[in-house]
Amino acid sequence: MTLRASHIWKLVGLAGAMGVAATGVLAVRNERARRAYSPEEIRSVLHERYTQAYARASEQDTIELEPVPSTLRRRMKKLFRRRS
Repeated sequence: MTLRASHIWKLVGLAGAMGVAATGVLAVRNERARRAYSPEEIRSVLHERYTQAYARASEQDTIELEPVPSTLRRRMKKLFRRRS
């Protein structure tokens, strides 16, 4: 069986469409995994990474952080401060 040029282009187009679909599936999966974290979890991980980087830069082993509770009152103050 001999492939004509039109058949080759159809196969290339089909492979391209499959590649786009596979990329979309991976993007959706990554987005779903990213949204599974709460903002507090993301914030705590970022704070931890920052302190590790700061400790490395200042040549310290560890730096202890004090947890700061984010209260509803504090969030409301920030919200109204931004709008003023």
